[in-house]
Amino acid sequence: MIPDHLWLAPAEWLPNEAEKTADALAADRITAEEAESMGYEQLPVAGEESAPELAVRAARRALRKSGTRAGELSAVLHASTYYQGHDFWSPAHFVAAELGAEQAVPMGVQQMCNGAAAALQAAVHRLDEIGVGPVLATTADRFAAPGFDRWGGDYGVWYGDGATAAVIGRGGTPAHVPPGALVLRALVTQAAPALESAHRDLEAFHPAPHTRSDVVDVRRTKKAFLARYGRTEFLDHLRRRTSEVLAEALTAAGPGTGPLRAVLLPRLGRTTAREVYGPAVAEVTDAPVLDLGERTGHLGAGDLFANLTALCAEDGPAQLAPGESAAVLSAGAGFTWTAAVVRRR
Repeated sequence: MIPDHLWLAPAEWLPNEAEKTADALAADRITAEEAESMGYEQLPVAGEESAPELAVRAARRALRKSGTRAGELSAVLHASTYYQGHDFWSPAHFVAAELGAEQAVPMGVQQMCNGAAAALQAAVHRLDEIGVGPVLATTADRFAAPGFDRWGGDYGVWYGDGATAAVIGRGGTPAHVPPGALVLRALVTQAAPALESAHRDLEAFHPAPHTRSDVVDVRRTKKAFLARYGRTEFLDHLRRRTSEVLAEALTAAGPGTGPLRAVLLPRLGRTTAREVYGPAVAEVTDAPVLDLGERTGHLGAGDLFANLTALCAEDGPAQLAPGESAAVLSAGAGFTWTAAVVRRR
């Protein structure tokens, strides 16, 4: 159950620099078939800033949009999928300290690419208690060499650097919801822990990062998993779970939500949208599907918040007018699926 008048103000921060698909193709980092399959133009690439430093940038934008002071925050949640710049520390505490959120309890969230959704779920539970201050949730990832190959380290996923954030709060009445914010109508999550080995080395556990290889090799683990599980069966499972969480979320949102303006997809490329998400959404609603990853790629834990940010944009294909609603899908290794339904204030 979503508390009444629970709102969120999302933001993102993407680097200005980017690596172009055409250049990656010319350098033999990808094939022409892979470029056609993804359909993306570029991937944003951070310079020297770490992922948590990018998170601070996105967080400041979200705080400004919501009119919230850092000192009002009751919690700071930080999600990521990859290296955060140090081997043994708490990025969530760093984000809180940089913002001056001295009254907030920082917490790390680890649910791989579903991290933003997991952080949002945790914020909803926290705000179920009346009188609790707003929660800040951030995500950030930097898929830098030498440890990660953003173009070729995975099947069907290209990874872009960037950070996202959302301030999540609870208004006493509709009038207390910040102008332009999104009202959360439903949030549904399912998991299938039996699929966790898609991202695990089946041969052995390792004593330290990069013990098995110098570069993260998701292709190797996925190939071994699909050899046992079967590609057709795996895609069927992904479609079924996506349909289930979306249908449940729309039911939970209720008839007052109105027709969906769109269903926003994880930023996983043209083929995944066509083979998995398009059919899964069509089982539930005739709302159009949108993949907004053409200039961002997959943002690790941040696709959900990035898509929510697009709903609040001043223009663009996903922009919601006041009173309009949309659904946003998220998924992460493990596997976990989430569907959120929001309405524009």
